Amino acid sequence: MAPYFYLMDSVAPPGLSLVTVFSLLACCVQVLAAVLLTHRYGGRSSAEDRWVLLWLFYDVIVHLTLEGPFVYMSLVGTVETSEGPLAELWREYSKADSRWLVSDPTIVSVEILTVVLDSLIGLLLIHAVLKDKYYRHFLQVALSVCELYGGWMTFCPDWLMGSPHLDTSSQLHLWVYLGFFNGLWVLVPVLLLVQSWFCLRSLHMLRMDRDHMSRKNM
Repeated sequence: MAPYFYLMDSVAPPGLSLVTVFSLLACCVQVLAAVLLTHRYGGRSSAEDRWVLLWLFYDVIVHLTLEGPFVYMSLVGTVETSEGPLAELWREYSKADSRWLVSDPTIVSVEILTVVLDSLIGLLLIHAVLKDKYYRHFLQVALSVCELYGGWMTFCPDWLMGSPHLDTSSQLHLWVYLGFFNGLWVLVPVLLLVQSWFCLRSLHMLRMDRDHMSRKNM
């Protein structure tokens, strides 16, 4: 598959390889799948919850269809020695962070937890949002904390060593691969934590008001 991409690089836009274009298009397909799933299953949810569902569907899709194969390739070998379109995609991302190319133990450990635990919590949270379950915000807080912790453990060890594995010389690598895609898994979990905070606060205030009225009527 690799020679095919390299031979076809001439058809890519100037400054971009065909692998780059393929990688970005694959991300767009994942977003489209999340949009379709949200439209299919979240039609009766509030506008706010539809945005939450859109993120959750996208989150789970990425974990299972992108990070899952990375974990498999890393456990049986490395991305560098693997073949196929997904291996090419991860080789493209590894231009920004070379640890993904060589089965770095920290990265693989975080990704195993992400693929297994975060995907499971994400699926349960989708069900909780759709069915308005009482445990919705417990799962939402748990998933958000897991995502933030995963991001921290992905980058903090490298930062402490002076970021020897990160290549920020390219604007594409810095702002799209490292900044935008990783930033999503910081910004959205923080927003979900804020939402859970206000929802749980409202429930607490409602209970306090109800208890106050009950004591007043005694």
